Amino acid sequence: MSVFDQRGQKVTYQYNAAGNINLSAVQNRADFVSELEKLKTEITKAREAEIIDVEVATDVNYHIEKAVQQANKPEPSKNTILDHLTKAKDLIQGVAEAGGIVTALMKVAELVQNLF
Repeated sequence: MSVFDQRGQKVTYQYNAAGNINLSAVQNRADFVSELEKLKTEITKAREAEIIDVEVATDVNYHIEKAVQQANKPEPSKNTILDHLTKAKDLIQGVAEAGGIVTALMKVAELVQNLF
């Protein structure tokens, strides 16, 4: 049996990909928007844990919100949604602790190709 000595370690934030966000279950635009809203909540959690700078978190949430607004339009622009998701991803791409969020944003961008 393996034993891990974790004394002295402090975990301030950990993205839980198996948590509430389920990108695999997205079947339509409403599901897509719902999962983007959950992703915004993860950004807020990362900001509160001081993993992501307040200004960066604000900018990331802005771009996710703009993607949500575009997705809710009667005739959404796939390119506009992808542009906002790419900008959001680029803002946090260098933050190691936010790697799971970056991966989720990349998966969301893939979903755009199928839904719009």
